[in-house]
Amino acid sequence: MSRSSTSAERPDGPESAQAPHPVLSRYYRRADERPSFLVDLFDGAAGYYDRLCGVMSLGSGQWYRGWVLRRAGLRPGMKVLDVATGTGLVARAAAGIVLDPRAVTGLDPSSGMLRQARRAFAGPLVQGRIEELPYRDRLFDFVTIGYALRHAADLAVAFRECLRVLAPGGRLIVLEISRPRSRAMQAVIRVYLTRAMPLVMRTAHARLLMRYYWETIDTCVPAETILDVLRAAGFTDVRRKVFFGVQSEYLGRRP
Repeated sequence: MSRSSTSAERPDGPESAQAPHPVLSRYYRRADERPSFLVDLFDGAAGYYDRLCGVMSLGSGQWYRGWVLRRAGLRPGMKVLDVATGTGLVARAAAGIVLDPRAVTGLDPSSGMLRQARRAFAGPLVQGRIEELPYRDRLFDFVTIGYALRHAADLAVAFRECLRVLAPGGRLIVLEISRPRSRAMQAVIRVYLTRAMPLVMRTAHARLLMRYYWETIDTCVPAETILDVLRAAGFTDVRRKVFFGVQSEYLGRRP
């Protein structure tokens, strides 16, 4: 599926160059309407989100999250902020590594997601947005963002906030689904997300969520742009690891 075949439009003029993707007019008309759309979207998904993630990852999601965090250097005794925590999947994986759920804080703008997260996660949960993290400078050893960078309003602001709350030497790790280079793989991923997953979940809301999920992947800025914005925000040792052509890990360290 090519970029020109999506519903991405810019009826209100160009967005910031640091936006992760253009306005998707099928869902909202202006960039400033995106946050409220997202809160409603994820509030509505909260009750089935864990099941959806389990099915989508063929049951490997939690193992993968823990594996990534360990490879990135997360260890017992560290203090973690999981931004856009959703139902707390990454936060739970981190808590199992640091051995103290109180050392892992989950933050999300969706109250519905946070209520669902509380059912399985004992650590602190806070309602908030990545662009305005409600924490003092240099507080955390690790900041994690699991499959939610595409929902930020501004990549530059988001990364500067992540850098601000990290202690010197602290690390940021971002997990994302990236648009495959192969047209054949693009078609496979699109059909899997927008047709197979809603059929399995059997809800109209899941069809909306998965359609939006795919379109944000399809129209997301290139990986090179994300890496450049990370460096411009002040991160060092910036790099990207890719698995299966679609699973991306972006890493950076505060000097």
